[in-house]
Amino acid sequence: MVKIFSIIKTIKSLGFTNIISVVLYRLALKLGVHPVCHIKSETPVGPYFLSGQCSSTTLPPVESWCNSAELFSHFTLHLGDKIPNWLANPLTGKFVNLPFRPWWKISDFDQDTGDIKLIWEQSRMDWVVAFAQRARNGDHKTLEKLNSWLTDWISSNPAYLGPNWKCGQEASIRVINLACGALILNYEQQTLKGIEQLIVMHLRRIYPTINYAISQDNNHGTSEAAALFIGGSWLSYLGYKNATKWEEVGRKLLENRVEKLFDSDGGFSQYSINYHRMALDTLSFSEIWRRKLNLFSFSTNFYKKCSAATFWLYQLVSKENGRAPNIGANDGTRLLQLTSSSYKDYRPSVQLAMALFDDCQAYPPNSMLACHLSWLGVVSNKTCPPLYQNCNFSASGFAVLRNKDAVAILRYPRFKYRPSHADALHLDLWISGYNILNDAGSYSYNSTPDFSEYFSGPKGHNTVELDDRPQMPKISRFLFGDWLKAKNVQEISKSDDMVSFSAGYIDYKNGQHIRTINLTDNKVFIKDELRGFNRKAMLRWRLKKGNWFLKRFLDGVSISCGTHTLLVKSDVSLFNAQLSKGWYSTYYMEKVEVPVFEVEIKCEGSLFSEYSWK
Repeated sequence: MVKIFSIIKTIKSLGFTNIISVVLYRLALKLGVHPVCHIKSETPVGPYFLSGQCSSTTLPPVESWCNSAELFSHFTLHLGDKIPNWLANPLTGKFVNLPFRPWWKISDFDQDTGDIKLIWEQSRMDWVVAFAQRARNGDHKTLEKLNSWLTDWISSNPAYLGPNWKCGQEASIRVINLACGALILNYEQQTLKGIEQLIVMHLRRIYPTINYAISQDNNHGTSEAAALFIGGSWLSYLGYKNATKWEEVGRKLLENRVEKLFDSDGGFSQYSINYHRMALDTLSFSEIWRRKLNLFSFSTNFYKKCSAATFWLYQLVSKENGRAPNIGANDGTRLLQLTSSSYKDYRPSVQLAMALFDDCQAYPPNSMLACHLSWLGVVSNKTCPPLYQNCNFSASGFAVLRNKDAVAILRYPRFKYRPSHADALHLDLWISGYNILNDAGSYSYNSTPDFSEYFSGPKGHNTVELDDRPQMPKISRFLFGDWLKAKNVQEISKSDDMVSFSAGYIDYKNGQHIRTINLTDNKVFIKDELRGFNRKAMLRWRLKKGNWFLKRFLDGVSISCGTHTLLVKSDVSLFNAQLSKGWYSTYYMEKVEVPVFEVEIKCEGSLFSEYSWK
């Protein structure tokens, strides 16, 4: 009965219109009566790209896709002169079962093949950008390679057959990369028939299912709207018949998605740092493309929201190395791979967005950041970025506390849209650009064995788990019920040497947790008030790697690795305290062990943690 009520409440939160749209879409696919089941397209014929009418550059191209590539920016794919096998898992070599079926008859979760994202990753066509860069620098053999790879991809992925046509967002990413390659080659205003046919082929797949993408209220809508706008305006500019409808729908839905999915404080609907970057890169490239074709501007509100989204990400990214908290769902996506910078470096995206939407430089220009903008023809001469400050992003539920070199980020529940992680009151601690108390990340959406509950649940976060239960009940693989609501939120306050913030929640079984943060320049104090549980409350702190040693005292317990110490006390008896092992995933499909400090109490009370460093 409890689960039924939870499902009803969740349906209401998701929106009845969205639910009906999804149900009807999936039913129509299952019956084979959806319009997308009957689309057809002529097979594109190369060549697709020629050298543009532009001089060569001396800008360094991205290193990837020369003789090897890094899938999800981590797994090395050795290529040599070989073309990737577009229909095989690159890690296991296993082929998709019966690949030349209509895409809507292929499951997302084939245990034999593994995570379908491993199939999709090679077909996102970021190699188009890499090859275009080298061709722009005068390497004409790379242009031949680009055309041969596109020919092979089309041969292996005939129109709307096979796994690489399953996802409209994947098709949209290909459109963006094809357009980016054309822009680099100065080729967007003079094309061959082959590239026009290839874009048409993709837009015919995206357009019939755009309402389904919109109903998700996530980056599928922004990506697919952008692809329709970019691809439609490109074809319309070239005089392609009927392309205007794609451009107009894309523009309208881009405006709609930005208005709806970005909060007034700049936060994005997915409550994910990496998906925020993906959405912002999508909007940045849409604006670059609009300027390149000299199309009329988006609305004033569009640019206002884009500016707020840029400021939001800017405040969460370390200026020292570009790293950002690993908070929220993360499938390893990185668009606009124009330099060989680290996947974990978010500065290129912030620099680009701030140049476009605020006409200033977020960071002092270095060779990598300058190169990223130069490939896209973006220039900003202003050097007065916003100040780093204490920020309570109250609409999206992120509090950023700063004290000299220390930054504490508290994630608290403000779920206007469906959460993908049960990470309420997770705390990230950063010192001089290094992540000291970390979030586990996501690892994989479809792994064997299944680790999704660990990474998305309380065990993967620096928070408290009550009675061994999730903070929100799981309804399906990607859906939580009974979305938490923040309680007892106190605004950020600052004294001479301390910055403070507090927030809490009450869960679906009346468990209560209130967390108060006090940050100085070399310590962070955390008070966790815990009520409403029956058997136990488990506090976890996910630590940086090191030789940690545990010590017990009459009134508490501590662990230390020399320069860093974590002391935990309570106003009730500590039942147990131990140093255990957990998982941490920086890159999709990659996980490593990390030390986790666990402290358990059996009755209602408060836990007091003090993390200090020298």
